[in-house]
Amino acid sequence: MLEQQLNCLKARFSEPDFLANKGLSNEVGIHVFCYEAKDELIVNDYIQRLKNETPAPYRLIERDLYEIFLSLLADKRVLSSVAALEEKKGKNYLLSQLQKIASPEALLARMDYSPHIKEQDILLLTGIGKIHPFMRAHKILDSMQYLFADIPIVMFYPGTFNGQTLSLFDEFVDGHYYRAFNLL
Repeated sequence: MLEQQLNCLKARFSEPDFLANKGLSNEVGIHVFCYEAKDELIVNDYIQRLKNETPAPYRLIERDLYEIFLSLLADKRVLSSVAALEEKKGKNYLLSQLQKIASPEALLARMDYSPHIKEQDILLLTGIGKIHPFMRAHKILDSMQYLFADIPIVMFYPGTFNGQTLSLFDEFVDGHYYRAFNLL
C-alpha cells in the first residue's frame, strides 16, 4: 500500500490545480502525507529520488526540520553540551531550553527562501518525527501559513491525520489542526 501511495505523489505533484493551490476553498495549501514510522527510510529514499528526477513540472524544496533544529543548536554552540545538560538538569529543563532556541520563528527563518516560483514550487517538510518533542507539527504549520501561502506545502508525517487531529507515530496526539488536507 505504501508503494502505491508513493507512486501517486508524482502525478499529484504534477497536477496544475495542485501547483496553483486551487480547489481548496481559499485555504492555504497545506497537505499531509501519512505513513507508518517504520517506513521512514523508504519514504525518505523516495523523496530523494523524486527530487533528482528531471524534467518535472514542479520544483521540490525540502526542509528537514530536524536538520534545521541541529543547525540552530550548533549556531548557538550548545549542540555538544546537550547530553551533559540533560544529565545535570533533567529532561524537562533541557526541553524548555531547546524550545527557546528552536522556536517556530527560528525554524521558519531557516526554512524561508525566495523567490517562490508560483505554480511550480512545492515545499516538502520532513523530519517531523525526529524533531519530536522539541517542536510539534501543528505549531510549525500554524506559524508558516503566512510565509508560504503562495505555494503548496506537503508535510511527510509518520503517523495519522484524520482531518482534525495529528497523531504522531499513532501514539501521541500532536495537536489539532484544521487547515490541512490529506494529500491523497
